[in-house]
Amino acid sequence: MRPWERVAVVGVPGAGKTSLCTAASENSKYQHVNYGRVMLEIAQNRGLATTLPEMFSLDLTIQHGIWEKTALQIKDKKNILLDLHGLDHFREGYLISLPLNIIRPDIIIIIESAYEDIIHRIRADPMKKRIIPGQKTHNEHVKMLRLAMISASACLGCNLIILNNYDFETCLTELESILVNKSDY
Repeated sequence: MRPWERVAVVGVPGAGKTSLCTAASENSKYQHVNYGRVMLEIAQNRGLATTLPEMFSLDLTIQHGIWEKTALQIKDKKNILLDLHGLDHFREGYLISLPLNIIRPDIIIIIESAYEDIIHRIRADPMKKRIIPGQKTHNEHVKMLRLAMISASACLGCNLIILNNYDFETCLTELESILVNKSDY
């Protein structure tokens, strides 16, 4: 089996994507690319926002332009762990945030966590200033993310794996196994 060049690691906010990608990149050939951080750098360079909450409160048309420029900046990179939500939830509804028309991942890995763990992580990281979702909203977002990524995987012809981040070290070991193709996935 060939190694993955572009690994999309997706999940709802607080699922543990960034921590897992950071840790996995330290022990592998993969570079961790946080989509939101790249978007923020572009927004900052354009003088549009200085923080993630500011950027995500911009008009959706402006956000889309930043999102697209980010995808174009990343599209030719190889050996990356692309850390992003995969599906964002707005007042207007859901929007797939994995730029399928620009970046073609070899594999999509959905990171899921128990609702209580996500709430704990959100409260433990006040720097990100995240909105704490109700359990019903969270469950719907997880379900919609799964459906969106199943569709994306089918359209792209790429693999899809769901990892449960109930224990960080176990999930990290599973992720690292996938990255070196030494798993049953």
